[in-house]
Amino acid sequence: MPPLRGAKRRRKAALEKKAAAAAMAAAASGEPPGDWWDAFCMRMSGTLSSIEDAHRFESVFKMPRRAFDYVCNLVKDEMMVRSSSYTFLDGTMLCLEDRVAIALRRLNSGGSLVTVGSSVGVNHSTVSLITWRFIEAMEERASHHLRWPDSSEMEKIKSKFEKIHGLPNCCGVVDTTHITMCLSSAEPNCKVWLDQEKNYSMVLQAVVDLDTRFTDIVTGWPGSMKESSILHSSGLFKLCEKGERLNGSKLKVSDGSEIEEYLIGDSGYPPSSLAAHTLPREGPHRVQC
Repeated sequence: MPPLRGAKRRRKAALEKKAAAAAMAAAASGEPPGDWWDAFCMRMSGTLSSIEDAHRFESVFKMPRRAFDYVCNLVKDEMMVRSSSYTFLDGTMLCLEDRVAIALRRLNSGGSLVTVGSSVGVNHSTVSLITWRFIEAMEERASHHLRWPDSSEMEKIKSKFEKIHGLPNCCGVVDTTHITMCLSSAEPNCKVWLDQEKNYSMVLQAVVDLDTRFTDIVTGWPGSMKESSILHSSGLFKLCEKGERLNGSKLKVSDGSEIEEYLIGDSGYPPSSLAAHTLPREGPHRVQC
């Protein structure tokens, strides 16, 4: 019986050879292979082949296949400009699905260009170029998916919050997440990017509705910045101050009091001057700009 390590290397080489053959066939026909996902997975490092296809796909790309197909269709024109310029290390041309998958892999993994490139079999500079083209394409083609609801849409959102969670006049949920960054400790002012977990990160603040649709985002602030400070610095807060957000009618409740429109936030968003109403101390706060 051959050594286990040697067997793994031979098995990986066989998978890579099969994947390369599939990619070459796709390039020759001008269309992605029917088993594109399997071929792409075989170019990736790891043990994903043991997971069911659907779960494997969603675990890597954080979206169902139908959403991935929609994104591909959305960015097709921009992503396929200079179609012969982007190739795998063996010279095989990247199809549309390859390019979108590589960009998403880079964006959702937080891995370096070299790490992502090695995992999918492309040069790190190709990963960088494809990722930036994908970002620009999404900004151009998908901006309509990120917008503040109009009055009729907001009424539906508020109705859902009240019906499902008993929160009258609630317009959404606000929270932050940290995007890990590759930053050297020798960089000037690097400490400001250190978050509570001692990782270098950038903060992204998002507002979502009950269907987890984004209605507002802001990012770019360093990891050390507090949630309340980010809110006060955001365009959303400034629009609220101008009366252009959370400006719907007040709702009169059973005790006779009136509730203005608001967002739900955790303890990182203290009510103070932002909210006129507060939920139980252990629960979220109503953030009213």
